[in-house]
Amino acid sequence: MTRSARFDVFLCHNSEDKPFIRDIARQLRAHNLNPWLDEEQLRGGDVWSEVVDEISKEIETVVVFVGGRLGPWQKAEISGFLHDCVDRGIRVIPVLLGNASDKPVVPFFLRGRIWIDFRQSEPDPFELLVRGITGQRSPIISVQQIPPAEPPSAQAQYFSEDLGNGVTLDMVAIPGGTFLMGSPNSEAEQRDSESPQHSVTIAPFYMGKFAVTQAQYQAIMGKNPSQFKGEKRPVEKVSWHDAIAFCQKLSKKTGNLYRLPSEAEWEYACRAGTTTPFYFGETITPDLVNFDGNYTYGSAPKGIYREQTIDAGSFPPNGFGLYDMHGNVWEWCEDVYHKTYEGAPTNGNAWNVGGETDTRLLRGGSWVNGPRYCRSAVRYRITPDGCSRLIGFRVVWVAART
Repeated sequence: MTRSARFDVFLCHNSEDKPFIRDIARQLRAHNLNPWLDEEQLRGGDVWSEVVDEISKEIETVVVFVGGRLGPWQKAEISGFLHDCVDRGIRVIPVLLGNASDKPVVPFFLRGRIWIDFRQSEPDPFELLVRGITGQRSPIISVQQIPPAEPPSAQAQYFSEDLGNGVTLDMVAIPGGTFLMGSPNSEAEQRDSESPQHSVTIAPFYMGKFAVTQAQYQAIMGKNPSQFKGEKRPVEKVSWHDAIAFCQKLSKKTGNLYRLPSEAEWEYACRAGTTTPFYFGETITPDLVNFDGNYTYGSAPKGIYREQTIDAGSFPPNGFGLYDMHGNVWEWCEDVYHKTYEGAPTNGNAWNVGGETDTRLLRGGSWVNGPRYCRSAVRYRITPDGCSRLIGFRVVWVAART
């Protein structure tokens, strides 16, 4: 094994399993292996996407620990970072902890691989782990194997558009599927406009990995209207018409047809298979989303209020590999606003017939809002010429649209 890397192994785990992981890290160091552990390496102000990108250039092995459950941060690591590691050929070792169930819930792309099982004492699971990290073949082959399962219709796939001067636009493949749009009456802070829940079938498409950044907007439009300046921050103070103009110029420059997402596409992409108020789960904190931390949702504690936008990708992505679908800036959708979902399309297309034709839809919440406005199902509208420091957008590639 090459020793040029600063870190030998990345430890992906749920925070509930932290005591056990600390012990594992200590034992690995005793074997002259240097593990990357979040609580030791992350610093305030770090941008998560940049940190994990740097890690993936240094490490040769990732260990995924599965205990009683997968936590939101671990799910985010798995959905984004680990997919990239697999694509880059980095060794990924799955491990079942002592508190794992008899039928553990594991990421689909790790099923069928050989797992190390810490629920068993023989053969020594730690010895097997060290052998796996160092690349040594073990004479012992009687380790746990999780039965293979069918993967989703599409794994995380990306492509990048070159916008010039070193600026790129990353697009994420969103698999097609059917989901329940809207929120149930039992969801806290639920609004009538989020009802009735209805089944919508979405065709595959590509969506911007981040909201359009100021560097990207500058590259296409030749200007930056944002109040909170920063190349990696989302562009804001853009109207719906500005967003449409960006899509048109981007399409002309690249030869690919871009547009705003329909409201149904946006919610489907945001949820990424979840049915909870947020793709992180039942609640959020400012450690996961940029919103006004003076307000809370559910049982979450209060937190920081940053009072401005922050760099795109500062927090972990959702299950599709999309960043910042909750908070930071509201995002324009193609649709006009309707007061409820009565009569809404079920094919994922934009709903531009009837409704309040002098308005357009916004989704996702922003840095100035409380968490209830950042829920996956929340809908907001203003006139299409409206723009503020709260509003940005992301784009969709429409080649797969039906």
